[in-house]
Amino acid sequence: MPSAQKPMRYGHTEGHTDVCFNDTGSCIVTCGSDGDVRIWENLDDDDPTSINVGEKAYSCALKNGRLITAVSNNTVQIHTFPEGAPDGILTRFTTNANHIIFNSDGTKIAAGSSDFMVKVVEVADSSKQKTFRGHDAPVLSLSFDPRDVYLASASCDGSVRVWKIADQTCTTSWPLLQKCNDVINAKSICRLGWQPGTGKLLAIPVDKVVKLYRRETWDSQFDLSDTFITQTLNVVAWSPCGQYLAAGSVDGCIVVWDMESQKSIERMKHEKSYTICGLAWHPKYKQIAYTDTEGNLGLLENIGDEKKPNDKVTSRATKDYNDLFDGDDDYLSGDMVEPQSSPKSRANEDDDDDLKPTSGHFRRTVIDDDDNSLDIGMIKANSNLLEKEDDDDDQTGGFSALPPSSTQQPFYDGPVPTPKQKPFQSGSTPAHLMHRFMVWNSVGIIRCYNDEQDNAIDIEFHDTSIHHATHLPNSLNHTMADLSTEAILLACESTEELASKLHCIHFSSWDASKEWTVDMPKDEDIEAICLGQGWAACATSALLVRVFTVGGVQKEIFSLPGPVVSMAGHGEQLMVIYHRGTGFDGDQCLGVQLMELGKKKKQILHGDPLSLTKKSYLIWVGFSAEGTPCYVDSEGIVQMLNRGLGNTWIPVCNTREHCKGKSDHYWVVGIHENPQQLRCIPCKGARFPPTLPRPAVAILSFKLPYCQVTTEKGQMEEQYWRSVVFHNHVDYLTKNGYELDESAKSQAVKEQQELLMKLFALSCKLEREFRCVELADLMTQNVVNLAIKYASRSRRLNLAQRLSEMAVEKASELAAAPEDEEEEEEDFRKQLNAGYSNSAMEWRRQPVRNVQQDQEMEDAEETDAYEEVEETPEVHKERPNPFSKGVTSAEVTTPKSVVIASSSQGRVNPFKVSSNKKDPVVPSANVLDTMSKYSKKNGSSSGRAVNKQSPPVIKPLIPKPKSKQTSAASFFQARTLNSSEKTVEEREEKSGNESHEVKVTAQENTENRRPKTGFQMWLEENRANILKDNPDLNEAEIIKEGMSRFRTLSSEERTAWTEKAKGGTVNDSAEDKKRKRPTADEDEVEKNEEQKSEDSNLSKKPKPLDQSANVRLSAFAFKQS
Repeated sequence: MPSAQKPMRYGHTEGHTDVCFNDTGSCIVTCGSDGDVRIWENLDDDDPTSINVGEKAYSCALKNGRLITAVSNNTVQIHTFPEGAPDGILTRFTTNANHIIFNSDGTKIAAGSSDFMVKVVEVADSSKQKTFRGHDAPVLSLSFDPRDVYLASASCDGSVRVWKIADQTCTTSWPLLQKCNDVINAKSICRLGWQPGTGKLLAIPVDKVVKLYRRETWDSQFDLSDTFITQTLNVVAWSPCGQYLAAGSVDGCIVVWDMESQKSIERMKHEKSYTICGLAWHPKYKQIAYTDTEGNLGLLENIGDEKKPNDKVTSRATKDYNDLFDGDDDYLSGDMVEPQSSPKSRANEDDDDDLKPTSGHFRRTVIDDDDNSLDIGMIKANSNLLEKEDDDDDQTGGFSALPPSSTQQPFYDGPVPTPKQKPFQSGSTPAHLMHRFMVWNSVGIIRCYNDEQDNAIDIEFHDTSIHHATHLPNSLNHTMADLSTEAILLACESTEELASKLHCIHFSSWDASKEWTVDMPKDEDIEAICLGQGWAACATSALLVRVFTVGGVQKEIFSLPGPVVSMAGHGEQLMVIYHRGTGFDGDQCLGVQLMELGKKKKQILHGDPLSLTKKSYLIWVGFSAEGTPCYVDSEGIVQMLNRGLGNTWIPVCNTREHCKGKSDHYWVVGIHENPQQLRCIPCKGARFPPTLPRPAVAILSFKLPYCQVTTEKGQMEEQYWRSVVFHNHVDYLTKNGYELDESAKSQAVKEQQELLMKLFALSCKLEREFRCVELADLMTQNVVNLAIKYASRSRRLNLAQRLSEMAVEKASELAAAPEDEEEEEEDFRKQLNAGYSNSAMEWRRQPVRNVQQDQEMEDAEETDAYEEVEETPEVHKERPNPFSKGVTSAEVTTPKSVVIASSSQGRVNPFKVSSNKKDPVVPSANVLDTMSKYSKKNGSSSGRAVNKQSPPVIKPLIPKPKSKQTSAASFFQARTLNSSEKTVEEREEKSGNESHEVKVTAQENTENRRPKTGFQMWLEENRANILKDNPDLNEAEIIKEGMSRFRTLSSEERTAWTEKAKGGTVNDSAEDKKRKRPTADEDEVEKNEEQKSEDSNLSKKPKPLDQSANVRLSAFAFKQS
């Protein structure tokens, strides 16, 4: 079975590194030119303990709980292990030592220095030193004979010497290496090694071969070589059993030979071909840890063909995990394999296929006990969970990974339980760190320092106006914290003497007593805490959630179905994540409860399963700033609650896509929906940041995983749905009584409708008309009207016809909308009144944002479409907020059309530039307005928006080249006549006809109050003839037919009809102009009319609104001219 090479980890800055295992193999120790010694629980350890030993560390060795390092201040120092406390200096040189080693029992060390000297020092009594002089250049490497008789050394003077330790004499010397003047110029650092156990052979890497010399005779026994090796060998290392020898070269090759056959059994090439400068065998398993001159650490597992040792480094956490599978132990053997919290990396795929259990032993995966997070590699490894053991358990040395009895165990080959993830606080770093973040959220940061001098907590607020920074002593050893704008919540676990405590500092309290503490019952430990608005909560080991007020009153208690994983609070919402059951094969099995603790207490999510990426675990859970629940898993997928789809979860971002390296991660600290921002801290080579230097927050954008987002269609679909998902909070908050900024909401609706319109245009171009109708279904009524224009402009009459039917339907839905909408409309009006004076003559327009750049449809086509079919957009352009109420595309509350609302409500605000559009069918098109921002008529959109120059005069309307249609009826005609032939009257007639249609489609409640247009009068008289010729026409078709017949009349006849109709209206309209507060239905009309005239910059033709409007407009056009 091939060995497994894990992806390397970045461990130190570039430069020489060294590596060794501790005595049990439970961790890997590396040192590097950054002066740090790092202790890795396994290759996936995202938080290796770091001990700074000096400016630069050249070499390290570890035995019996003592770590020795050669550092740049020319000393060899000793630290306790694993605490890393300095424990004195063993010896000094005049320059730095290049290599240090322990003897086999750890009582002595040997050090070789650049001052040509070699020293052997007793660890227990550093005054007992022996110095070996004889090399003529810096000493490169040393090796103790396992029997403590000899010491071998290699030097830049080209020689390898063997010294007798007892009398410090040189026994033999071979001129094997190239001479050089310093270690940095040496072709090879020539790390040599004695065969463990007997010390029979001394292996020396010389150029591309390893030479083996026999003890005592000192003659060359044989050479080991391999065609795979093309560059100089740098280091050799023996397996603890003495059966294998590994060598690493300066171009990143590692070769392992079997000493019996003298054949190479393993070849491995460094992923980047960097020089291998450190090699160490695992004391028990066939694993080799290696480091390179760029500061990376790698691991080669399962060395040696078919023999498969347990490839995990054992974890010191074994004891904590023995109880993880208590219930499952009936089919597990009692004595377990060393747990695997190992250097098993994320990329476990390589061994997925080779893990066939042949024994009843589970490999129990271990979650890094001290880490708040699980090891992903570990979890992945979990999928492999069973060790493959060979039936011939006759391995030499320390390789039998299982006790011999294991082969008799019953064979189990089913899915394997995943160890349950430990509880954690979101935004915290692991509790075993001396300096750690207890929480980092959108309010502030709580750091904990726990070192020799100090055990303290620092609290800092992002916004110091909430509270000033605070420093607290941490005498109770609090391990959990949360922070809100009202309070600081801390919790500690129980000790033998003290109960677990919840401690709250309610700094926003108005009285003098700002702190309270609650002790938990005996044997109940707090495992997670959170703060909301006015309340705090903690989840305990007794599977209870306890809720308190922020002042300390105990409130509700409820049971959890399983052990808590994490909690989060926001406003009235409390989210609890817990273990629903046991996951298998690397998957966690989590459930989520979401409750509202406001006046009406209710549960929103009742323990629904939490969807995590395969083989991942939860790393962050919380709420967006707007109160939408979110969580992040260890694969970097950010999920958000989609309230618009029955409280389902939708992935909104994959942070891994933003990471440069495999082992880089983003540590999430906050989520904002408006603006859309994922705030997180980039961590190079780790899962979380160190406290110092202060990490910088990066902002990532969201992206829903829609298909084909590289295409225009996919991209717009993703943007549309993202906008929808990220604005669900608006409805939720409105429903819960929060006041919201209307402009943000209308902006969102506008943006969504624009995207739909662009998609519509795109589908039109691609001739996908069915898809166009599906898109139109998502649009608001106004936008459907624009779509109709677009369709007729593109000569797609069938499509225009279908859309018109849809428009009529949408209009009638709007008409039927309940009363409350009318009340809303009132507010809407008030809001809109803002920029207008009270006189009908003086309009103070509020400029509208120019959204011109948003248009991606060809201007020409658009403008034409508008001109030809309707001018609505112009009319409403100045409405501040097209959608200030818009909710969903289907029923945007484009407030009622005049036809419906006006007559029924006697409102008297003539300046309501708003919703009462002329008719339900064509309510204002703000969205669209934005879309047509640049019609030819008003040179610049800004001009359009604020024609303030001449408020008081209502300008005469000058005929415009193309006529517009306003209502469903007109859409039915989808005409493309050349308007040059049309006269003003025609236009009026058309408008009449349209408004008539409108009336038909919406209730005819205003008919009696509206004067007729010439066309309408003509149509009434001639309807019978039309029906006689075409008995099966419906209303829309009658109008269409009437239009075409009316057009065939001579212009004199048409003028006559128009004058006839006008007869009764002139007075009214004049009167209306004088009146300050016209009645409700007229006021809209007049307003629209005035707006229109202004908008048109003196050159636009009136847009038909409804009959009275038309008539009035025609009155203006003629009376005043």
